[in-house]
Formats: sequence, structure tokens, C-alpha cells
Amino acid sequence: MKSLRLVLGVILSLTGIVWILQGLNLLPGSIMTGDVRWALAGAVALGLGIYLLVRSRRHAGGPE
Repeated sequence: MKSLRLVLGVILSLTGIVWILQGLNLLPGSIMTGDVRWALAGAVALGLGIYLLVRSRRHAGGPE
């Protein structure tokens, strides 16, 4: 279970970063570019990703 949290945390964090950059018009080349709603969605995804990463590290010593 902790490895699943780790993988999902990394994927959500990276996706969130890309969405934030596209929403803030810093990463062009998509329909999402320049749309602030994507930056907000990216912030949510990044927050969830970080939460999952912290949870996977906090329970690293416990049983799966």
C-alpha cells in the first residue's frame, strides 16, 4: 500500500507542477496554457501528491 501511495504521490505531484506551469502560461503548447483554472487544479493535484508522499514516508517503518 505504501508503494502505491508513493507512486500516486509522484505522479500527482508531477502532473500538478505541469498544470500549474501551463495555467500560468509558463509552459506553452496546450489548450490549458494561460487558463488560471488549470493552475488551481494543478495546485490541488500537487497538494494531494505531497500528502500521499508524506503519508508513504511516515508509514515507511510499519506493516503494509
